[in-house]
Amino acid sequence: MDLPESPGPSSIRELSHCYRALLGGICPKLSGGEVARLLFSGVCGQVPERDTQEGAETAWELIAFSLTLLRKICCGLSAQSLDGAVRGPWRDILSLLFDPMDLMSQLGAVNPVWQKQCVQAFSSSPPGPELDACLWSLTEVVKKLLKQSHQVLLAEVVASFDCSLTALCSKLLPEERTEVDFSSSWRTTFCLLLDLLEVLTASGFICGAGLNLRSQRIPAVQSAALLMTVSCCSDYFVKKRILLLLKRVLLQKLGEDWSLEGVALYVREHKDLRADRCVLAQCVLQAVAADWLQSLQVERAVFFGGREKEGLKPDGSMLRAVSLVLLKSVELHLQTAAAAGVDRTSEADSYLQSLWSWLRRLDVSQTEVSHSCSWISLLFGEQDDDLMEAASASLPIFLSYRRCSGWDGYSVLEAACASGCNPHCHFVLLLQSLSFDHSILLDFLISSETCFLEYFVRYLKYLREDWQGFAAACSHRNVKRLADAHGSEPGGSVPPLEGSSSGIGLRLVEYDSSDESNEETSDGHKQSQTTAALMTDRSSKLKTKPCSSVIQNEKVCPTAAAVLEEETLNVLDRAVFCLSELRQVVTRLQTKQLFPYNPSSLLKLLAQVENCYQRSPLS
Repeated sequence: MDLPESPGPSSIRELSHCYRALLGGICPKLSGGEVARLLFSGVCGQVPERDTQEGAETAWELIAFSLTLLRKICCGLSAQSLDGAVRGPWRDILSLLFDPMDLMSQLGAVNPVWQKQCVQAFSSSPPGPELDACLWSLTEVVKKLLKQSHQVLLAEVVASFDCSLTALCSKLLPEERTEVDFSSSWRTTFCLLLDLLEVLTASGFICGAGLNLRSQRIPAVQSAALLMTVSCCSDYFVKKRILLLLKRVLLQKLGEDWSLEGVALYVREHKDLRADRCVLAQCVLQAVAADWLQSLQVERAVFFGGREKEGLKPDGSMLRAVSLVLLKSVELHLQTAAAAGVDRTSEADSYLQSLWSWLRRLDVSQTEVSHSCSWISLLFGEQDDDLMEAASASLPIFLSYRRCSGWDGYSVLEAACASGCNPHCHFVLLLQSLSFDHSILLDFLISSETCFLEYFVRYLKYLREDWQGFAAACSHRNVKRLADAHGSEPGGSVPPLEGSSSGIGLRLVEYDSSDESNEETSDGHKQSQTTAALMTDRSSKLKTKPCSSVIQNEKVCPTAAAVLEEETLNVLDRAVFCLSELRQVVTRLQTKQLFPYNPSSLLKLLAQVENCYQRSPLS
């Protein structure tokens, strides 16, 4: 509808009279058609000379005032706070706006004044308040559209800024290796740009393959420049922000810090986005091969009391970000190679060794780490979500290595331990860190995060095929524990099993506290009794199994060996008993229809693990 433009100041004065009339509960002096035209032109920002600085400011003021009045009218009518005689004229104003004038089509359009101002800032403004304001406003707009899943409008907004944002990223990201000294204004602008890149990349998932814009692919297209900035930038905070962005892109956890009600943005990626992640992973691995890790400095952790130089470990969030970026890159690299029928396992091993060497150089554990598989537990023990992501990435790395090497048995496990990707070691270390408490595993299973469930099911499928490897990993942990106990008392030692693990630690939730908690299915109860009886029998008649080459690498004195003969199956017993208790409580919850999803496949896998334990020979 083509309407004449209204002078800005007079329009605001007339709308102010309407606003006061509404607050006073009376009819406006102007006719309904005149008020509707004022509101329509105000929402559209129709003021003379709006391309000038003064006109743009007037347009913003008019838009804000018109939307405020429109909202007040809607609220007054819906709440029935207006008298019957007064309600009619205000209702007629809304009818004119939403029917013949079609105001909703204007509300869903990109405001031309805002768009022009942002495009100009992205194209020509140096780092500073003007550019920062435009970056922030666009980020907030895209963020809200993502939360409300407005795909059409989201695509329109992103497309309108694609060229200017691409030019801005090319200007701010270095193409060659030069020292980048960030001033305070550059730092603020760059961090706001990283926030915008995150929401733009997330918009690529929402919009789908139909909209494949360059600005939605900056972390992949400009990945080399981002990694170069990490190496050359003198600002530690900026380095950390870049690595956290790359981590979220690779893990597909974009927007986990700001999504609606704290729920991270999980969406299925299409073919183009997967290709972008593979490009990013390849760029990371090329940088690692060029000694990128050696140029990466990690500061000491910072707390509310400041930073101490003595006895304080390196920044854990930085270490976890770097490690997850590299682990996920190796996983994607091997998947791409497998699809092409190429063996890249030797390259993957060299990347992992570079990571472990870098961590040793930083003295992350402040003690000697003789078993590379321990790095996952050491790095991610305090962050459950990152721990599950690391374990989930390590498992397919190991499976790719086993498939390509053609080896089997302990040879593969030895090589996996040397590379730090033995899935049995990772799972045993996870159980030990949880004190073999099945209730914590249950918390992971029923949480909104699905990463642990996916990892757990995939690992159990492999465990039933390689029971001997799991038993060897448990025996290895026994030898290590006893060797530590012989030298000095370990700080995180696990107490021995005493009939049940239900008394170990503090449960997050008492899932067995209902009156019907003792009710079980007959088959599950019988299998649990068989497992418990077998554990008791093995504890009373224990004979040490022949040590594998993995175990023989540990040097244990005769005294420790004598204790080992008493407790060789301790870790194995506790691990299986933990899984058995988990199966029982999940079965009870399923019977009462209290479990959030169908756990039948999971219960079947847990039962198969118990069967493997019951069938395994003692000697």
